[in-house]
Amino acid sequence: MLEDDAALALNALGWILSDEPRAERLLGLTGLAPDELRASLGERATLAAILAFLTAHENDLVACADALQVPPAGIAAAAQRLEGTHA
Repeated sequence: MLEDDAALALNALGWILSDEPRAERLLGLTGLAPDELRASLGERATLAAILAFLTAHENDLVACADALQVPPAGIAAAAQRLEGTHA
């Protein structure tokens, strides 16, 4: 299941990065520089942070879920699993 969550996070990142202001907000809130983000994409904490970014912004969460054709609750659940707060 974590592989699916990781794939979802990477797809969500692609959606986030498709909009420059949204991408800049992600970098600002995570404190990561673009190179650091790229280098840490294999880390569970980074993937969790990407999905947590979406769950903290309902409009983005709903728009991303629609674009990726997954329910918003699926993104939230994947974020929790990656964070280790949900089985």
